[in-house]
Amino acid sequence: MNANVGNTDRAIRILLGLGLIAATLAGAIGVWGWLGVIPLATGIFRFCPAYLPFGIRTCAAKK
Repeated sequence: MNANVGNTDRAIRILLGLGLIAATLAGAIGVWGWLGVIPLATGIFRFCPAYLPFGIRTCAAKK
């Protein structure tokens, strides 16, 4: 599994995921906020399966 998520994309995903989970735990939003686990996991593992069919890579190419 090769990384296909770059640093900026990774930071946004992690912050968004943590924000959704925190809002759910605080009671500000409903159960759907647990979907924040998805961007959190893709940011941590630097791999997004949804990018594969489209050939998208937001990380720098290896030299």
